[in-house]
Amino acid sequence: MSTPNLVEAFYSRIWNQGDLAASSDPLAKDFRFRGSLGSELRGLDAFCEYVRSVREALAEYNCEILDCVTEQNKAFAKMHFSGVHVAKWRGYQPTGKRVRWLGAALFRIEDELISELWVLGDLIGLDAVLKANANSK
Repeated sequence: MSTPNLVEAFYSRIWNQGDLAASSDPLAKDFRFRGSLGSELRGLDAFCEYVRSVREALAEYNCEILDCVTEQNKAFAKMHFSGVHVAKWRGYQPTGKRVRWLGAALFRIEDELISELWVLGDLIGLDAVLKANANSK
């Protein structure tokens, strides 16, 4: 699987469809993940719990790849994240409103599997949307 297809499959199957059983397909067993929303996680179980927590707070969660650049064993993707805020998240009570924010993801690929991922999201922009939604209830 080529790197762009691997990145696309990662977001489509695991994040957008919530198919956590598919995590062992594109991810290395010792997968390392550092997201904007928390500390570094190691292993598939910890990562799947993180995905589950985000998807429980944000119904219809969706990651859209806006651009993806690859070089050797790395890929860098510009991302658009969104979902409907249905559970307490980031200190905000659910509003039932859609939230959207931008971010970027840096992947490291080893043996045709994603071995490491760092995600940098616009948390200031996200919190501004969450706060505006909470104030407009």
